[in-house]
Amino acid sequence: MPVGSAVRPNIPETMKAWALFGPGDLRPVVKKVPRPGPAEVLVKIEAVAICGTDLEILYNGLPAMIEGELPWGREHVIGHEYVGTVVEVGPTVDEFQVGDRVVAEIHAGCGRCERCRHGMYTSCLNYSYKAKGHRANGFTTDGAFAEYAVNHINTLYKLPDHIPFDEATLIVTAGTALYGIDVLGGFIAGQTMLVTGPGPIGLMAVACGKALGAEVILTGTRESRLALGRELGADHVINVRERDPVEAVREITGGLGVDLVMECSGAPNAVNEALHATKRGGRICLAAFSKEPVQLDAAYMVRNNIYMYGIRGEGNGAVRKAVALFAQGKLSGKPFITHRFKLDELPKAIETFEKRIGDAIKVVVTP
Repeated sequence: MPVGSAVRPNIPETMKAWALFGPGDLRPVVKKVPRPGPAEVLVKIEAVAICGTDLEILYNGLPAMIEGELPWGREHVIGHEYVGTVVEVGPTVDEFQVGDRVVAEIHAGCGRCERCRHGMYTSCLNYSYKAKGHRANGFTTDGAFAEYAVNHINTLYKLPDHIPFDEATLIVTAGTALYGIDVLGGFIAGQTMLVTGPGPIGLMAVACGKALGAEVILTGTRESRLALGRELGADHVINVRERDPVEAVREITGGLGVDLVMECSGAPNAVNEALHATKRGGRICLAAFSKEPVQLDAAYMVRNNIYMYGIRGEGNGAVRKAVALFAQGKLSGKPFITHRFKLDELPKAIETFEKRIGDAIKVVVTP
């Protein structure tokens, strides 16, 4: 198909989608299939996974909105962990072709601010200013709880044929875990890493840590999740309802503490527990956040020369690394997927994820 062709073979004029009309008010709608502009392609959605951030947007609106605009009343489509097939390319696009299988990451920064120019596009200083070029799929632009979505080419990576679409929805989750590992130092072979919280990102952090050669300790409260963590390679698992996690980590590490921590629980007490479980001179990455202010033992942090970082999303090209690890068979989305639904069943899919019905971990929606 020629670049930027005006012909739209086999592409309907309208599509089914689910749109927000108010807090918690998600309705089925019929929307016009969008056209890709310069540096954009149209993607036919093949699978999308539900994320905890989808629930946050559903009930509370969009995060980090500089313009202060909420999606209510403009039929905003959420959903951001998705994969699909390119069905149309915009003007000047030659990086992708019709028929390419692709995985989408969330953020395309403005490309002009200081943060974007340094590769920190998930921290774009023009977040939500579409006129300046920023977009975040399912956040500030329509997402994937629909049949089609437009993507900037900077948010897409080609997906190898041998990776199933449903399993590939976990690539963005892996990208978030790898971004956290990146800020912790990147090369972690031979180091000890504590992962707190066996949700999807925490469990994927376990898998990533093992793929990159770390000794991994996982803490949590649900035995089924801890058991999955062990299947994914965790060397030690600690149920914090049965053992004090700091004491247990110190015992495992000969009293020294771990080199690295990925905090993925968002529990208010998790930050201080991470501090006291970290070896002097170690590093902590906060990949989750508490809904209430957290008290921090800053004196302990300073005395022990411990570094703490926060990450947003899957930045610094981490999704590209995740695609490579999936392609090599070192990571897989299969162990994470517990439930599958069709797009018409989206409310039931969201309820299953939100209420953890059947111990839901990752819920995937397909056309």
